[in-house]
Order: sequence, then structure tokens, then C-alpha cells
Amino acid sequence: MSEILIRPMTAEDYSKVSKLWHSINGFAIRSLDDSREGVERFLQRNPGLSVVAETGSESSQNRRIVGSILCGHDGRRGCLYHVCVHPDFRRQGIGTKMVVLAMESLRRERINKVSLIAFTKNDIGNAFWRRIGWTRREDLNYYDFVLNEENIVRFNQ
Repeated sequence: MSEILIRPMTAEDYSKVSKLWHSINGFAIRSLDDSREGVERFLQRNPGLSVVAETGSESSQNRRIVGSILCGHDGRRGCLYHVCVHPDFRRQGIGTKMVVLAMESLRRERINKVSLIAFTKNDIGNAFWRRIGWTRREDLNYYDFVLNEENIVRFNQ
């Protein structure tokens, strides 16, 4: 088995991370937010918090990203986005190690609570979160509103 390196994500990782996201069945990608520009903006706003897992040795030029987490906060609460591990590398502790690194980074920012969204049909992901001790909230509803000109005008009428 290759060595796995867990480290902070950089903007230079975008192509490999995007390739990972697109390789995972059922993964939801948004064209604007998950574009290179959108992810770079997220990383700039939350420096050093997002995480990747790579295979190979540290000196290898053929390193492959097999896991990622976009991690950020608003000053009070942290949030994990796009948490994933390539199916060939699951059940090896990679996800747990990435989550721990992200949570340690949030704690250094003095963030005391972190949340995430897992699709209800994501059985593998939901089992992972339960197994590592996260609590599923049943006391709230999650709402979305797409910020584009048409929606804002319609909302304001």
C-alpha cells in the first residue's frame, strides 16, 4: 500500500481534487461554487483549513489525491464541505485523519462547533459520520436560496 499524506489543500491542488469529485458516484458539484475560481476564493477566505489526502511518497511527482475536505468558518461555526475519499481507499482511516486535521485547524481559529451536510441517500457517508461520533440533527430544516439576479428580483417583488 502507498504511503498516505494528509495535508492542507492549496489552490494548486484544484485539478486533482476536481478529478476526485467527478469520480465519485452521486457527488453534487455546483458549476460556480466548485469551479477553480470558486474554490480558490474559498481557500483564500479560509487559509490552511481545507485538507487533501495523497498517495505516494512525499518526493514523488506522481502523487494522486484520494481524499478531500473543503473546510471553512464564519467566525462562530465551522463547516465541512465535499468530504470524500476515493472508493478504492476507503476503510483505511483516511477520512477520519482528514476530519481530525480539519477540526484541529478550526480549533486553532477558536471555532467551537462544526457542521456538515450529508445527503440522506448517502448511506456510506452517513454511516461514516455516525461511526466517528457525529450527531444527526433532527430539530431543524436546511434551506437553500440561489443568489442570482432572477431569484433576487423575484424575491423582492
